[in-house]
Amino acid sequence: MSDAAYRWEMIEPGKPMEKVEFDPFPPGDAEVVVEVEGCGVCHTDLGFFYDGVRTGVEPPLALGHEISGRVVAAGKGYEDFVGKAVLVPAVIPCGECDLCRRGKETICRQQYVPGCDIHGGFASHVKIPGYGLCEIDEAKLAAAGLELADVSVVADALTTPYQAVFQAGLKEGDLAIVIGVGGVGGYCVQVAAAFGATVIAVDIDQDKLDQISGAGASAAFNPNDYPGRELRKAVSAFTKENGLRATEWTIMECSGSVPGQQAAYGLLVHGATLCVVGFTMDKVEIRLSNLMAFHARALGNWGCTTGNYPDALNLVLDGRVNVKSFIEHHPLDNINEVFELVHAHKNKGRAILMPKMSS
Repeated sequence: MSDAAYRWEMIEPGKPMEKVEFDPFPPGDAEVVVEVEGCGVCHTDLGFFYDGVRTGVEPPLALGHEISGRVVAAGKGYEDFVGKAVLVPAVIPCGECDLCRRGKETICRQQYVPGCDIHGGFASHVKIPGYGLCEIDEAKLAAAGLELADVSVVADALTTPYQAVFQAGLKEGDLAIVIGVGGVGGYCVQVAAAFGATVIAVDIDQDKLDQISGAGASAAFNPNDYPGRELRKAVSAFTKENGLRATEWTIMECSGSVPGQQAAYGLLVHGATLCVVGFTMDKVEIRLSNLMAFHARALGNWGCTTGNYPDALNLVLDGRVNVKSFIEHHPLDNINEVFELVHAHKNKGRAILMPKMSS
């Protein structure tokens, strides 16, 4: 393989991805070419590759939507970004439609998701729409002891729970219960704590609970130790002991699993807010009328508005959210082995694939 731009394409779900050269230059009007520093491996990527979740366009397709890098070329309207370090939004809205103008970018019907609707970040370069790029202050990045690749996970694993916490209106004095604290859920714990909430972490993986207990969680419960309604009783006891309200809990389901969603729904109290952050193709049987009876609400969020990206990034750069302890670096050329590792849950942190890292 020469020094030409390349990407690792999913030719067919479940089959080894293949390294393919391509020419990303020149970008068109309102497009940029980003030289990729790092791209995180997300649960959604695994869904496309292993679980039959359909991509927006048919393969061959390079997956990957958690992208950080440097703009090396730009089309009309984005020339000022050349040379800048950036985060690429995991959901890129058009920025022009009625929904975008009304601040509803996450439901823009002309949106692009890298690695789903267009080629993604498991590549040396990506050519993408320039709208919504989040500039990274490299001086602050260095002061925080972080590499540009490290913050790739901010593009989804952190901004998605940030949007959930933001729209739920979490604040000091509130209780947040995060179900599933690996990956997105771990960052959700930290973001909720940064907003001032008291946070309870819930997971069946004791190692993950132990890790997040030192990074924002005030209590950690393993459902294996609290079967059935015992989990709800344990949470209630915690609220009473700590002077928190017995009502209006915010329950953030990040596991993307049937047991996690069932546990989250079982924790509804009067005035509760249920935030659905994780994704699964599986169906859950619930009594929807519980929302009515508890005067509760359920919120979903698809990605994050571009306007919230700088504030989410600043939580990391200012040291209020710890990224470094929850990631691991891998060479991009090891993509097939890394997918197997993550699929088998043998990774210790969010896997970041790096084109410039040698095998």
